[in-house]
Amino acid sequence: MVSEPEILDELRRLRARVPQLTGALTAGVDGLVLAHDTPGVEAEVVAALTAAALGVAVRMADTTGQGDFRELLVRGVYGYVATYAAGESAVLTLLAQDRVNVGRLHLEGRRAGARIGELVDAWEAKAREAKAAAEPPVRAPAKPPAKAPVRTPAKPPIVRTRSARGSASTNARTTTES
Repeated sequence: MVSEPEILDELRRLRARVPQLTGALTAGVDGLVLAHDTPGVEAEVVAALTAAALGVAVRMADTTGQGDFRELLVRGVYGYVATYAAGESAVLTLLAQDRVNVGRLHLEGRRAGARIGELVDAWEAKAREAKAAAEPPVRAPAKPPAKAPVRTPAKPPIVRTRSARGSASTNARTTTES
C-alpha cells in the first residue's frame, strides 16, 4: 500500500503538536492498518472497530441527510476516540486524554487527515496507472467469418379470396319463385 514511513511521520508530527494524544493510526475503510503509533493498544483491533463504527457513521449521515462522512467523536470516561476521513479510502483515528482541547484535536486531526488522504489517494492513483500499463490492451474478441445466409425454397403464395358473408340470421336455403 502507501509508503508507511510517510504516514508514520505525519502521525508522529501530529502527536508532537497535540501532546494529549495517546495514539494515532491510519487504516483503510476496510479495517486494515496502514500505519500506527499506538503504544499499549492493539492497532489491528482499533482499526477493525474503526471500520465498524465508520459503517454506522456513514449510514447515519446518509440517512439523516447530512452528506458524506467527515468525522466521528466518541467520548469515554478516560478520553476521546476521534475518527476523521482521510481521502477516499482511508481514515485517521486518534486516541486522546480526557483533558485534550477538543477544538485543537479537531483542527489538527482534520489537517492531518487531509494530508494523509492526499498520500493514500496519490498512491492508489499510481497503483491504478501501473496496473493499467502492465495489463495487455483489451482486444475485442475476433468475430467468426460471416456465413452466407441459407436460402430456403420459397413456398407458393397462398391465394385468398373474399366471399360475401350474410348476416347471422339469414337462412342458408334459398327459394325460387315459379
